[in-house]
Amino acid sequence: MARVGARLAALGLALLLATFPAAQAQGSRARAAQAPEPGKKIVRLGVTQAMDSMNPFLAVRLISTSIHRWTYGYLTVPDPGTLKPSPDLAESWKASADKLTWTFTMRAGVKWSDGTPVTAGDAAWTLNTIMTVDAAKQANGPAVENFESVTASDDRTLVIKTKKPQATMLEIPIPIMPRHVWEKVGDIGTFENETYPIIGNGPYLVVEHKKNGYVRLKANPGYWRGAPKIDELHVIFYENPEAANAGLKKGDIDWIGRLAAPQFEALAGDPNIIQWNTQGRRSAYLQLNPGAQTIDNKPVGDGHPALKDPRVRQAIHYAIDKKALADQVQNGLAVPADGSIIPPMYQEFFWKAEGDDLVTHDAAKANKILDDAGYKRGPDGIRTMPDGRRKLEMRFSIHTDTPVEDKLAQFLTGWLKDIGIALSTRKLDANKFTEETGFTGLFDIAISGWSVGPDPEEVLTTHLCSRRPTASGEGGGTESFYCDPEYEKLYRQQLTELDRTRRVEIIKRMQRRLYADAPVIALYYPNNLEGYRKDRITHITPVPENRGILYGGSGYWPVYSLDAVVTPTGQAGGGSGTGLVVGGIAAVVILGAGGLLLARRRRSTADERE
Repeated sequence: MARVGARLAALGLALLLATFPAAQAQGSRARAAQAPEPGKKIVRLGVTQAMDSMNPFLAVRLISTSIHRWTYGYLTVPDPGTLKPSPDLAESWKASADKLTWTFTMRAGVKWSDGTPVTAGDAAWTLNTIMTVDAAKQANGPAVENFESVTASDDRTLVIKTKKPQATMLEIPIPIMPRHVWEKVGDIGTFENETYPIIGNGPYLVVEHKKNGYVRLKANPGYWRGAPKIDELHVIFYENPEAANAGLKKGDIDWIGRLAAPQFEALAGDPNIIQWNTQGRRSAYLQLNPGAQTIDNKPVGDGHPALKDPRVRQAIHYAIDKKALADQVQNGLAVPADGSIIPPMYQEFFWKAEGDDLVTHDAAKANKILDDAGYKRGPDGIRTMPDGRRKLEMRFSIHTDTPVEDKLAQFLTGWLKDIGIALSTRKLDANKFTEETGFTGLFDIAISGWSVGPDPEEVLTTHLCSRRPTASGEGGGTESFYCDPEYEKLYRQQLTELDRTRRVEIIKRMQRRLYADAPVIALYYPNNLEGYRKDRITHITPVPENRGILYGGSGYWPVYSLDAVVTPTGQAGGGSGTGLVVGGIAAVVILGAGGLLLARRRRSTADERE
């Protein structure tokens, strides 16, 4: 295997060197395409994440789902003030007395960008496709699992019948697709949706995309709310946050979101840059492999058997000093997690551990749990399984391109050593990380995270038995391969509970179950850290409107509300070359390692997901 790895590495380097001129050429073309044109209002958003797919049935990364929100309409959209469901393509709705039939009235006069009317038939086709085509379930399959039927009784009337009452009917996270385009594509699982301009009906239209380079969007002049104030929005991919930061300072880009603490602090003192620091919608946590299995309960992977024992997982939880991580890894720009996977930004749903439930940093208690469970220390201080056959030596999987995770690994290694567990760090690229933690189960402990929406149902589904992959490695979307009857029962209860107060209480019980059983351990809730150039962007509305999130916020309000200065005639403006050249090189490296990648579509790494 070492020889094979060396050969692949050499091949990757050879391909990199051989194709570097092509990457440079791609960067040059991209610069020409992306530089602000005189007389236009163009905003350039820098991101450190590339599209996983232009196909909304497959895409799960935050950047991908964001762009799809900007280019396709949904039945409803979160209100920018309250975050509660408000009309979008559906202008109104009503539920039957038994709450099993929902009738949506589609908005009149809305058209696709090719002039074809948007109808209830488009919505019915989209939802039925996810219900019946396995490949189409990848992004949002759980959202329709309770649907009995979806029909369009006429162009403006969509009828959804459910098997049981469904509390999330007004928060379905599914973009509505143009039936007249998509019913001709054939295999949805392999369709890339890369014929430009892409036919959409949102505030923007994708007109150009260079893989690992950029996405160029133009304002949709036919958008039903009215065209955006700017002419174009360019999303430019950078290989790392430091490069994106340099681009912002130089003026190559105008806005960057989802910054880590060091990059955010590096923006201080620049008179042209606004630092944006608010409560975040993400939670960062550890995935612990509790015994990976496929959806039909067949064991997979090589997770450490000790992690099947909830007492070991609980001991690991007690070993962690979350305040130290928030202060020293996140530079104080995060909130220590005294709850589970839903961040305190969502006060209604947030569950806070208190009293006997609260797990605090207590190495003595962690050691006692392991002592009582029969995990004895050896002469080297490392514990063994109760049968004495295997040491508690575990792997910690992190991302190769996230320096903050190196610091996190250092802390965890020391704390786990204090309780007799040896931890070794493994750095994986995004594809390998995804494969191991979501499909093959070849991991012990891994860093993870999620951006939670106004309704937390989506993140709750990642811990369902049904989100485990099939034997062939398809489907998935699981966190830690968790499958627990009690959690499953609570999930089904909240899904059918239409009394909001009662549903909130059930969701809090679900979080309490995850917290106690510890298949995942929430570490901290990162602040939302962003920066934008006030000499370029003149207006942007956060979500929620009172000091909320800009990039990555729920819905399309921030990008729809954008206004910017006009590029003066005779001035080309800053280019986007830095990010694009880096992106081109990154694409070559991925090609060089192609022998290690599977042909099928993978879900994204947890830290990149919506």
